[in-house]
Amino acid sequence: MIEPTLVASGSDVLIGVVIAVPVLIVGGGVAIGLRLRGRAGKSAVPPGEVASDAPTDVELSRSAQATRGAAPPPGEAETDQAPVPAPEPEPEAAPEPATYRGRLGKARGLLSGYVVAVRSRGKIDATTWDELEEALIRADVGVGATDGLLTDLRGRVRSGEIGGPDALVDALKADLVAMLSTADASLAVPGSRAAPSPPDGDTDADGAASPVDVWLFVGVNGVGKTTTVGKVANRLAGSGTKVLLAAGDTFRAAAGEQLAMWASRADADIVRGAEGGDPSSVVFDAVQRAEAKGYAVVLADTAGRLHNKVNLIKELEKIRRVAGRPPGRVVEVLLVLDATTGQNGLAQAKVFLEAVEVTGVVLTKLDGTAKGGIVVAIQRELGLPVKLVGLGEGIDDLVDFDAAAFVDALF
Repeated sequence: MIEPTLVASGSDVLIGVVIAVPVLIVGGGVAIGLRLRGRAGKSAVPPGEVASDAPTDVELSRSAQATRGAAPPPGEAETDQAPVPAPEPEPEAAPEPATYRGRLGKARGLLSGYVVAVRSRGKIDATTWDELEEALIRADVGVGATDGLLTDLRGRVRSGEIGGPDALVDALKADLVAMLSTADASLAVPGSRAAPSPPDGDTDADGAASPVDVWLFVGVNGVGKTTTVGKVANRLAGSGTKVLLAAGDTFRAAAGEQLAMWASRADADIVRGAEGGDPSSVVFDAVQRAEAKGYAVVLADTAGRLHNKVNLIKELEKIRRVAGRPPGRVVEVLLVLDATTGQNGLAQAKVFLEAVEVTGVVLTKLDGTAKGGIVVAIQRELGLPVKLVGLGEGIDDLVDFDAAAFVDALF
């Protein structure tokens, strides 16, 4: 039962609410009507969703379009510039060409301290000779070559021909260049003066010479023979010579696959044999194919096992004999040595000199050693010219040996 006082009070509240509601409805109706007229064509808010005054995506797009067409705000300059496009990525720089000065930093670093010390003195004394001797020995020039160089320089100092430390260093450089320039370092490239003339009677039906030049690459495993064959193939193919590779190292696992990869990079063909097969037969087949297909040069890889010296020598002798049978003619036998092994490489080289008549040396990894003087030791101790040197791992980093550039880079 409701008490009268509460009913009366509730009636007052109820009357107030009844009076207020129409006002709110009328006011709200006006606001809603105005809003609806501004949103003509929009559907009503679905049940359960809250109406919002935030502009929709379509409205934002229309507003942006209108803004772009409107005048700029006061204080802002009008511009017709289009949006600045993102900068295009710069093309990759070409690899730096292999140069002696750029790649012999380790060897130069070893000698530079001694050279600076010698030049800084005001006179040539006993310490000067000690420092020069230590520098040359540490650079792996060899004891014999070092003694010969310094004995000659001492005599010229006593005679007055050399008058100071600077002149002494310059004279040492000149002597090294002269020592390294005595041997013929040219390669028997087809068409060059170094290439031998074809033997008498060895002509084709048209009277043109048709022998197949064979280059043999010898050396112990791990010095970079197979890689050297691939780089030489790239050099010759780039000059227009038609090259065929012979995978004569049939004993080292994956040697044939490695040479095939280099053949692909150099755009050259390859002849391979069965793993563990007779390497002489591979070289023989390569020469026959070269004659039939018109290849000018066969580059033959060989095994480099030293665990049995007698077998190695006999194997190389056979390969050399088979490669020289007509139509083949061996024009280069290149001994591949690793510059980082220093004087140890000379002992290895003598084994190959007993087996075949080596025509020159390829010195790999010269950029990776401080003992660049091994070049001098090779030519003095072995009596062989260094014909090619490796200044990096790239396919174009096998370059002709240049005595003047080499000595200049060292000092």
